[in-house]
Amino acid sequence: MRIYGDSISGNCLKVKWVADHLGLAYDWMETGVLGGETRAPSFLALNPAGQVPVVVLSDGRPLAQSNAIIFHLAEGSPLIPADAYDRARMLEWMFWEQYSHEPYIAVARFHVKYLGKPVADLEPKLVERGHAALARMEQALAGGGFLVGDAASLADVALAAYTRMAGDGGFDLSAYPAVAAWITRVEAALNIRD
Repeated sequence: MRIYGDSISGNCLKVKWVADHLGLAYDWMETGVLGGETRAPSFLALNPAGQVPVVVLSDGRPLAQSNAIIFHLAEGSPLIPADAYDRARMLEWMFWEQYSHEPYIAVARFHVKYLGKPVADLEPKLVERGHAALARMEQALAGGGFLVGDAASLADVALAAYTRMAGDGGFDLSAYPAVAAWITRVEAALNIRD
């Protein structure tokens, strides 16, 4: 299996974390977004959307979109709850992450860390919605534990990726102590070191 990813991307790290956690063999193909490598014809042949991550499975089939990839890789593992309702709740969080979290937390991070924009110059709605996402997570995690059940699931993988980098976009996680404690639990559960 080959994983095409950019190491600065939380979406790409999700795939790496799941593959590592499950002990899957893969070759990491560093594919820089900032350098335009995702616009090369050879890459666009794998993913016409021009986005990382992309996984090329051992049988040669490509698969894109981070949450689809991690769902495929984790099929049959404890990262996907056995209970149908808990699986649906996991998916609920994963869909929410891509619609109500990543577009604000990750975009703010990109503007500040990679484009050099001052936090004060970020679009106010971007910052407001980022804080709303973190507040939603703080509420859900107030009792400790994980997002779904008593063990880490793909919901935690999906949301930890950019949440742990939120400070790069000007979001102070000390204002969200339950979220900060949860990040530590997720990192320990998945043995994340990067």
